[in-house]
Amino acid sequence: MTERSRLEEILKAGSLEEILGTAVPYPKEIELKGKISRSIIEELSKIKNEPEWMFRHRLRALELFEKLPMPKWVVGIEELDLENLVLYTKPELEKEVRDWEDLPENIRETFERLNIPEIEKKFLSGLTAVFDSESVYSQLKDEFEKKGIVMLPMEEAVRKYPDVVKRYFGKVFPAREHKFSALHHALWSGGAFVYIPKGVRVPFPIEAFFVIGSALEGQFEHTLVVADEGSYVHFIEGCSAPMYKGFSFHDGMVEIYAHKNATVKFTTIQNWSRNVINFNNKRAIIEENAYVEWIEGSIGSMITYTYPSSVLKGDYSRTAQYVVSLSNGPFMKDTGAKTFHVGKNTSSKIVSKSISANGGINTYRGLVRIVKGAKNSTATVSCDSLILDEESKAYTYPHNQNDEPTASIIHEATTGKLSEDKLFYLNARGIKEEEAKSLIVLGFISEILEGLPFEYVEVLKKVIELEFGEVGGVG
Repeated sequence: MTERSRLEEILKAGSLEEILGTAVPYPKEIELKGKISRSIIEELSKIKNEPEWMFRHRLRALELFEKLPMPKWVVGIEELDLENLVLYTKPELEKEVRDWEDLPENIRETFERLNIPEIEKKFLSGLTAVFDSESVYSQLKDEFEKKGIVMLPMEEAVRKYPDVVKRYFGKVFPAREHKFSALHHALWSGGAFVYIPKGVRVPFPIEAFFVIGSALEGQFEHTLVVADEGSYVHFIEGCSAPMYKGFSFHDGMVEIYAHKNATVKFTTIQNWSRNVINFNNKRAIIEENAYVEWIEGSIGSMITYTYPSSVLKGDYSRTAQYVVSLSNGPFMKDTGAKTFHVGKNTSSKIVSKSISANGGINTYRGLVRIVKGAKNSTATVSCDSLILDEESKAYTYPHNQNDEPTASIIHEATTGKLSEDKLFYLNARGIKEEEAKSLIVLGFISEILEGLPFEYVEVLKKVIELEFGEVGGVG
């Protein structure tokens, strides 16, 4: 197998049986399920040997979950019965390992089929692998540990660095935001904590890869990235799951804090299988002259809700949010981005590209808010939808609010159908219709592909090719 073909395997999990095979049971040490209650929270906190402050944080979140109404923008999740889900699953594993060979064979084989160990070796500075509700593997290369970079499973960071974690955890994306953010804070498990010291630049990406290993399972991982003054990091998040008869529920969270002059790039390539309901709660707080870039590639899942958000707190802070959403089949993607301008001379850019095919539905839900006092700030929004057939749909719900006379917001949106002329042109040159569609889609999102590392451009291209190939799409 060539290097490129190995890379192409990374996100085919949850799509083709030859990659992950059929879903088979695996040994589990602990499962928690039933009504979401104080007793579940107590048991979860006990399993994790948490400090009292984190237990209290969970209980406050549980109270909010019980009080908050279902968000008005949430539709189509009638199948979601939280009381029938496994809310926490611990694989049969004594502890997290730093060598793939120390993992149980069935878990190791899952990641090997995804080619994760090989990608880590060649392209990454560090990797955390989460299987179900726990981090099972974590490794940061020695040369970066010596520079003071910290990369730990979130649970371990809570115990080792309580003062640092308490400063940021739940402060960027609070539990009170909506019912599902409260649920996340009450049940969070797994995820990664990354701290980049002042002035340190990480030359290669750090990655976290999440796998849901069972049907009727909830996954609630929490990722916290703190970039100190003048630092740089690119964090890549990958998600996958094999196909099961029952559905699963993902309710993850990402919190980013970019200090003065720091740069954080956060890339997500999501390819959940077609029986996953996916919520992704993501937000960054950006200090003076810092920059955060979000790239959100939403390919799989039955239903997805995700809106990467940035709070431009400091003067001259900047953000760019690129969102690619592909809904191929009778599935729904509700995506977009949110930006809050607080500091002076701030700037933001939102680029949304949605593709709907075979009855798929895409909804763009965006927000730009410039508060009074955010002088000379600018925001640009570009929202483009491509519809490939008569059955598919695309909707746009932007909300732009400017309270500062010296600031400006530019918004543009386009919706277009598949060009029969382009399709005919490609067909006339011997390119089959499904392959031609994938080429047109890749051209449509080329602006976003330019910002990705080469290896992940190849991955995303392959996933889109699979979506429109003879196999019939992922999942």
